[in-house]
Amino acid sequence: MAVKKLWSIDHACEHTAEADLSDRPADQRAGYARWLTGRNCTACWQAARDEDAEAKAEWLEKKRSAEQAVAEEWSERYGMPALDGTERAVAWGNRCRRQLVSAAYTALLLEGTTSESEWEAIEDAARPLTRAGWWIDQRDADPADLPELLEAATDGDRPTENPHF
Repeated sequence: MAVKKLWSIDHACEHTAEADLSDRPADQRAGYARWLTGRNCTACWQAARDEDAEAKAEWLEKKRSAEQAVAEEWSERYGMPALDGTERAVAWGNRCRRQLVSAAYTALLLEGTTSESEWEAIEDAARPLTRAGWWIDQRDADPADLPELLEAATDGDRPTENPHF
């Protein structure tokens, strides 16, 4: 007699479904059917996954809004001008600028050997860079490299426009 291929599975979500296990070797069907009983049915699994995706998207939106508010308050507090670019690039660029400049402040002034007047010169060099894309491009830069990056960005010998942002 052949090992059955269609199994009735009572899932953990209390739904019952028929499972075609013909694609599994005969000696693995019973064990797989037993494993399926500990899982939700396909419909319940999909619904739970969709809820998780919605919850994650909502969480991410709240986190980004909070980060944006902090970045805007920081820009105002330190006299940083508005950035240029698309709405999305400006929001992202503001967050990147705040993160990089704040980390550079810690690395160079608080933990490094940069003086207060040298730091003010770095801040002054950062202000004219209003293209959001530049700040986005520097998001993975080492904060200690900010003075060199600013010097390179303000070098008049090369174009600084990036059509992507």
